Amino acid sequence: MARRDRLSGNEAVAEALRQINPDVMAAFPITPSTEIPQYFSKLVADGKVDSEFIPVESEHSAMSAVIGAQAAGARSVTATSSAGLALMWEELYLAASNRLPCVLTLVNRALSGPININCDHSDSMGARDAGWIQIYAENNQEVYDNLCMAYPIAEHKDVKLPIMICQDGFITSHAVENIVLNEDEEVKEFVGEYNPENYLLNSECPMAVGPYSVTNYYFEAKRAQAEALKNAKQVVLDVAKQYEKITGRKYGLFEEYRMEDAELAVVIIGSAAGTTKEAVDQLRKEGVKAGLIKIRLFRPFPAEEIAEALKGVKAVALMDRTESYNDQCGPIGAEVTTALYRAGADTLAVNYVYGLGGRDVRVDDMKGIYADLQKAVDLGKVENPYRYMGVRE
Repeated sequence: MARRDRLSGNEAVAEALRQINPDVMAAFPITPSTEIPQYFSKLVADGKVDSEFIPVESEHSAMSAVIGAQAAGARSVTATSSAGLALMWEELYLAASNRLPCVLTLVNRALSGPININCDHSDSMGARDAGWIQIYAENNQEVYDNLCMAYPIAEHKDVKLPIMICQDGFITSHAVENIVLNEDEEVKEFVGEYNPENYLLNSECPMAVGPYSVTNYYFEAKRAQAEALKNAKQVVLDVAKQYEKITGRKYGLFEEYRMEDAELAVVIIGSAAGTTKEAVDQLRKEGVKAGLIKIRLFRPFPAEEIAEALKGVKAVALMDRTESYNDQCGPIGAEVTTALYRAGADTLAVNYVYGLGGRDVRVDDMKGIYADLQKAVDLGKVENPYRYMGVRE
């Protein structure tokens, strides 16, 4: 039977990991993810998990240890943020290209400089093309649930890729919320035992991990990796359906909020979706047909599905909590605009950069976005398609 508790997002990660009981965690502390290995190392010390905790000298070493453990046949995990993820850069590509279904619990934080320890998505969005599955959470409940589903997705025979479970630094990682936890046995049964087909310590089938790939083979390996990532989309849905059966909580590739007749919409990722939902509710009371799409799965990107969800919308705001420095669009702006173009949609699209370095996102800010969209509809065009919300110009 499910139980209720009050946990921060970092505590929710540690609780999920306790129930999953991975074989290895390797980690190096960095704010605001430090609490995750801190909590988990205590679980190891107290004998509440069978995991091997490996304290390392850097985040590069942490991911290296995870790769080695996963390649040897051990279910492995690490946690990091910001510059820690940047220091793992080389290893992120190795984990993906070697098809190692490890888990990284990422607490999103701005990348330097100037130095900032608060939330934006520059770290994970910088790694969006490393070949990892990326799933984002709005709140602490989703952080916990996403992690419970992570290994069944990553380890699926049609996928076998690493997965990044993302949450917003401090906003969810340190804020305490009431959440519903599954029973230990439910999680254990849902996740199951890890039985890799091929691994380094299998004496019956010697293998190499990370060999040099000559030109005749490299391209094909990357193509196979891309196909596996594409397969992850359906696996994410299938695992979510199985999870719903034991929890009653439903997840998809993204959440549609009051989109049934929406004429103005926002597409967003992470905790600011909650603020936007409040703005939508207030605008609905005022007679504005506002709606929201909250992306959960960013890699692989659900382009066709989002384009379908936006069909009938007159104008949409695409919200990026990172700056791409191309003076054209951010990651969400690029993905959704491409999806709309390929679908032949005539929806007006405006891309906003917002919330960098932890800049607050208020209900009135989001109501202002919908007001901007209505102005674009009234004009019949978008005069400035790439904008900044809440910055002092």
